[in-house]
Amino acid sequence: EVRPVESGGGSVHPGGSLKLSCAASGGTFDFYTIGWFRQAPGKEREGVSCINFREDSSYIADSVKGRFTISSDNIKATVYLEMNSLKPEDTAVYYCAADRAETFCHNDYFYTGSKWDDWGQGTQVTVSS
Repeated sequence: EVRPVESGGGSVHPGGSLKLSCAASGGTFDFYTIGWFRQAPGKEREGVSCINFREDSSYIADSVKGRFTISSDNIKATVYLEMNSLKPEDTAVYYCAADRAETFCHNDYFYTGSKWDDWGQGTQVTVSS
């Protein structure tokens, strides 16, 4: 079973950049769908972006569109979330989740419920001056 493991969080000033990684522990993410989520203190979990390797589609939430980009390496062992022009409101714990479902992510849809099979431990992103 492939489990997602996040890394790359840290503290940056507003306007800065970070690149988060979600690595596949125990294999690759081939035929998986990967989702990036974030949760700020006192707020509900928010879906940020997802990628569906079965149909080669991806989705970016409006709240981060134009600033965040989702991508992967050539062997689908790692999914990246590149975050630019970071704002204080981007401060949160960022999680990636993995699932074999084909319906969780399309170019115009991202399932952000709790039915994802496997979740990473999360990585903290703090944006402050």
